[in-house]
Amino acid sequence: MKEFGYERVHDVAGAVALLGTDPGARLLGGGTNLIDLMKAGVERPSLLIDVRELPLDEVRFSSAGGLRIGATVTNSDLAAHPDVRRHYPALAQALLAGASGQLRNMATVGGNLLQRTRCGYFADLAKPCNKRAPGTGCPALAGDHRNHAVLGASEHCVATHPSDMAVALAAFDAAVSYETADGPGELPIEAFYLPVGDTPHIETALPAGAVITGVTLPPVPAAAHSRYRKVRERASYAFAIGSVAAALDVRDGVVRDVRLAFGAVASRPWRARTAERALTGGPADGTAFAAAADAELTAARPLPGNGYKVTLMRNLVVAELTRLAEEAAR
Repeated sequence: MKEFGYERVHDVAGAVALLGTDPGARLLGGGTNLIDLMKAGVERPSLLIDVRELPLDEVRFSSAGGLRIGATVTNSDLAAHPDVRRHYPALAQALLAGASGQLRNMATVGGNLLQRTRCGYFADLAKPCNKRAPGTGCPALAGDHRNHAVLGASEHCVATHPSDMAVALAAFDAAVSYETADGPGELPIEAFYLPVGDTPHIETALPAGAVITGVTLPPVPAAAHSRYRKVRERASYAFAIGSVAAALDVRDGVVRDVRLAFGAVASRPWRARTAERALTGGPADGTAFAAAADAELTAARPLPGNGYKVTLMRNLVVAELTRLAEEAAR
């Protein structure tokens, strides 16, 4: 057993200071991912910094009219929050689709953003993995890749990002706030997650020694008419094989605004901007929805064992946008 230190902090400055003293330190929120990785030997921190008591557990309206979500808000509390359910229902649905009730009670917003892939090769120390040990290879390319990426992957890594919450946040242009020794900063969520490229072990643009303090959702009128749909291999407590966060604003049969983000198909939440551009200003019907999905998925590069995901995502986009359009017409 590898010994490690443990410190509980009560303010952000204290957490930042502790991180700066030990390059092997890791932040501990709910521990629903980190502790599992420690048990497997994938993570071997020298110090755990418990951030659960930081004063970051509030959900409130921002000055711009969106929502400000603290980093230590639990997934359960965020999913149940009336302002989230009213103004960003796809986010509440995404949270409720993740894990089990017990895990949602523990998992935090900040930790959810930073969770690692569930690729079996990543979690198996007996196997090579470029994400875990750069330069050793990606055995999933020729091995078990049924649930791996079809968009934005590379020859260095085809793992997918596991978060449901982050998919909804990507659809709504969320921004991630953080604190470092040099002061506060903020990253749009699309810039927060890095393309896999040839450095799959570098997953986010978060600066070294940074503590995530919260997430800001801008006011997005279309978000009030949104849905999250997750497909998985069993009815509960399973990671997605494909998911979509969709929002639609339709007036007189014409798409005024549309938001689409895909999950479980790339190393990060995949914002479907090609599909959004194809739909905006056009008719809100099944033919247009299918054509937009096809336009987005022309970038897909499936492996021999996961081509089904392309058809799955096309069908998900058409189904969820059709449902939203029908609701708008009532």
